[in-house]
Amino acid sequence: MRADAENTVAEIEKSLALLRQRMDWETAEHRLEEFNAMTEDPNLWNDPARAQKLMRERQVLVDAVARYKGMALELSDSVELIELGEAEGDGEVVAEAEAALKALKAKAAQAELEALLSGETDGNDSFLEIKAGAGGTEACDWAQMLARMYVRWAEAHGYTVELQEEQPGAEAGIKSATYQIKGPNAYGWLKSESGTHRLVRISPFGKGTRETSFAAVGAYPVIDDNIEIEVNPADIRVDTYRSSGAGGQHVNTTDSAVRITHMPTGIVVTSSQKSQHQNRDIAMKALKSRLYQMELDRRNAEVTALHEAKGDAGWGNQIRSYFLQPYQLVKDLRTNYETSDTQGVLDGDLDGFMAATLAMDVAGKSRAEARGED
Repeated sequence: MRADAENTVAEIEKSLALLRQRMDWETAEHRLEEFNAMTEDPNLWNDPARAQKLMRERQVLVDAVARYKGMALELSDSVELIELGEAEGDGEVVAEAEAALKALKAKAAQAELEALLSGETDGNDSFLEIKAGAGGTEACDWAQMLARMYVRWAEAHGYTVELQEEQPGAEAGIKSATYQIKGPNAYGWLKSESGTHRLVRISPFGKGTRETSFAAVGAYPVIDDNIEIEVNPADIRVDTYRSSGAGGQHVNTTDSAVRITHMPTGIVVTSSQKSQHQNRDIAMKALKSRLYQMELDRRNAEVTALHEAKGDAGWGNQIRSYFLQPYQLVKDLRTNYETSDTQGVLDGDLDGFMAATLAMDVAGKSRAEARGED
């Protein structure tokens, strides 16, 4: 076997070994047997919430075991094909098997990375909020560009995207928008996008000048019934109003939109679907998500202080810069990960940025360390 193929095999084996460790492979089959026994209990569905939680946990384990076994089999088959092709002098078979190894290496690396999504809510759906910063029309246009970027990223990964609320800008773009992204590990991936995003470009609004715009992105896990977040009814104010917009498929012309204000924290959440009952339910889930995130932030305040560089209000939470002029570059300030494919990023190619941030967080590096600073 050629040296480069041997190196590829070694990388795959390393990823699979880490997967085994993360899965606690020695007990995986036993745990699966226990899950199967519990699902056969005729009284299981007497408690629907517990039953659903159990079924989700079982499916996660089933998928993880099947994924590992499938990749291990692919590796074995590809190695055997290479050895067979080399023994018979069949270069075409060897080339096909080596190509399969390269594809498997990428798949195994992705699986290894996803195995790091082990936080309590990493596997949950996610709310994603985008808000224009200071800068008027420029900032509103930038917020809309970000919204498009995240929708494209989510759709490319097979996630379901639901617009919960949108406030149009006065002349162009949006002042704010809230989406619910539904799918496995949606929050685990999107949580790395929370922060301030900075755009540098030539203004498209007739000024012809180089402009800098900011927009804030916030990701919050959708809290299901298995995580208890109590909201005192006396602490909230519920308002209904007529949704307004610039037109299009998301316009709602009834007085069904709901705004919930949590007075102790000042958190405001809205939903403007067609049903007022649905809007209240969505808004309450969004409020619980925000309160849960606040609690996580409180618990991890010391860690957060290490990971986040402090600065003024405009720059302190900046995580990424997007340069469209005078050169093409998108650079993450936490990891130094960068690319000159600005159009690809704005079309939703964010996996490299998310993976780099996740790997940095797991490694326990501070932002300064990730940037190579003292």
